[in-house]
Amino acid sequence: MKRLFDILCSWFILTLFLPFGIVIAICILLSSKGGIFYIQERIGKNRKSFGLLKFRTMRVNADQLGKLTVGMRDPRITRVGLFLRKYKLDEFPQFINVLKGDMSIVGPRPEVKEYVDLYTEDQLCILDVRPGITDLASLEYFRENEILGKADDPHRAYIEEVMPAKIELNKKYLANPTIGNDIRIMWKTFLRILS
Repeated sequence: MKRLFDILCSWFILTLFLPFGIVIAICILLSSKGGIFYIQERIGKNRKSFGLLKFRTMRVNADQLGKLTVGMRDPRITRVGLFLRKYKLDEFPQFINVLKGDMSIVGPRPEVKEYVDLYTEDQLCILDVRPGITDLASLEYFRENEILGKADDPHRAYIEEVMPAKIELNKKYLANPTIGNDIRIMWKTFLRILS
């Protein structure tokens, strides 16, 4: 049932978003060198890796300087990218990941291997389900980049504070993974973006 819900919602959202997606793609191409999309390896269900799709918001090869984005004024972020990140528009291509079966609309956000390798046995349970575009942790840490931007050591703050807290929220979601709960999280995410 959840898979059917994901497919129907993703088709509907992508169809509605298509005209905006074309405008965004043109803006990305005209504003900086590089492609439209950024594909990053993430770890999904059953610890299998997949390519997570996003609109490109950084300069080419910017991820070689670190996986974490620190604050909205990170010099690696393009001008168009700043706007896309502010309104979470860079995340929309992930609905293609949902259609492909790599992701669900609601579920634990997928991490890069570097951080998954640090999970304890107890934390690995969040990899038993498809990762999602949004979740309780995404709502709680909606401005995660700004939080890390204020930390003395963003990498350490993420590993020791943010990541464990997000995993606990993911485990809370897994205790009640119903369609009704998914709709509530989707609605709260939509309201959060608008606000």
